[in-house]
Amino acid sequence: MSTSTSRRTVLLGLAGIATTSALAGCALPSSDAAAEDEGGPVTFRYQGSANNVTFPELAEDLGYFDTISLEYVGATVSGPQDIQSVATGQTDVGGAFSGAIVKLVEAGSPITAVINYYGSDRQSYQGLYVRKDSEITEAKDLVGKKIAVNTLGAHAEAYVEIWLTSAGLTRKEIDQVQLVVLPPNDTEEAIRRKQVDVGALGGILQDRALAQPDIRELVRDTEVLGHQLNGGQYVLRDDFIAQHPEAVREFTTGVAKAIEWARTSPRTTVHARFARIIEGRDRNETTDNVTYWKSTGVPAKGGVVTDEDFTQWADWLQSTGIVDRDELDPDSIYTNEYNDLAEEGTT
Repeated sequence: MSTSTSRRTVLLGLAGIATTSALAGCALPSSDAAAEDEGGPVTFRYQGSANNVTFPELAEDLGYFDTISLEYVGATVSGPQDIQSVATGQTDVGGAFSGAIVKLVEAGSPITAVINYYGSDRQSYQGLYVRKDSEITEAKDLVGKKIAVNTLGAHAEAYVEIWLTSAGLTRKEIDQVQLVVLPPNDTEEAIRRKQVDVGALGGILQDRALAQPDIRELVRDTEVLGHQLNGGQYVLRDDFIAQHPEAVREFTTGVAKAIEWARTSPRTTVHARFARIIEGRDRNETTDNVTYWKSTGVPAKGGVVTDEDFTQWADWLQSTGIVDRDELDPDSIYTNEYNDLAEEGTT
């Protein structure tokens, strides 16, 4: 299937979406975007994270947005929560693990993935970490152990189960591996204090943990799947796409350009840009973390999405009952239509 033409049909008539109990108490601001004409400014409400710069924020700072603006509404607690906020109309764009997107689409949410925004390459990846004196050295050693993850139903859970399955563990043994939800900032200390046996970490927190003498790496997601991978995508609601197609094109292409700018710029240049963005937005943050940034973590040039970004998780999606293998249809989940870098053949 062509990566530049595969797309989800935008739904013009939307059924009501039930707001989950987790979101019912949220008080994110509403947007006037739905009432704006396509020729005028369009606001994209989004959630970010502290001490970090997202690709949309980088794109805006680089001047890739001319007719759209970003509206920060707060920090997200997880990818699944981020895209649920999009589905329920509390934000306009959000990002999550590919499998979480499939789950939400299968539940009937009218959202479409438009670009990859995170993944694992040779320099940036997700991994499992243990105390250096831990007796855990392989997958079978995890039976009866606790693994800290940032959220359930996302990237860490998927590659952990794939690793356990590929190692030959039975369903009964896999069920004895307990996933414990912990904030990533608390994971390293929880490992050290033996509150959990293993912790899933990535990015800056991973680097900080490995810099300590008592923490070691157990396995990487790239080793589990056997290749670099695109891990998650930004999604928008179908009604928003239908009403603002040119704004969506500007957003998606701008993010794609930002990914390529970060990929091709010297690391020190990226660090300096991130620090300047953080210092200029007055959110009481630190810039200490930006020096740990190593790469985009997005193997696909321009963030272009492919079927494999979803099918690589097919076994996990089937084992969790999210989809039957024959029912996984990537073509109904994503589109590259609004990514001009895809149309230019950058893949």
